[in-house]
Amino acid sequence: MIGKLNHVAIAVPNLVAAAAIYRDALGGNVSPPVDQPDHGVTVAFVELPNTKVELLQPLGDNSPIQGFLDKNPSGGMHHMCFEVEDILVARDRLVSEGARVLGNGEPKIGAHDKPVLFLHPKDFSGTLIELEQA
Repeated sequence: MIGKLNHVAIAVPNLVAAAAIYRDALGGNVSPPVDQPDHGVTVAFVELPNTKVELLQPLGDNSPIQGFLDKNPSGGMHHMCFEVEDILVARDRLVSEGARVLGNGEPKIGAHDKPVLFLHPKDFSGTLIELEQA
């Protein structure tokens, strides 16, 4: 059901500093930061030949990643995103097998302007999973 790994997301306390590390120390091609108010984050992507690294910084007081950074002040891996052919078919199959979809269960438009859903980490070995329609 899952397709390619779209990205690994890393929550960071300072997006400018994290982007500089990936750009200057590792030689990565880092996109400009983009606010995603519907998700409460500002994101930048490090483009790699086979996938991306998404850098996430809280946007606003109600950011869903602020709690993660409170527990991990230096930042860390937040989630993995896999592509799926049809996000609604994937959601319905996962729910029928007992997986929990976070939020109201309906896809939102993500940072790539495609529908996304998040799956409860307790159902996936402690890892938050994002599904993005390919």
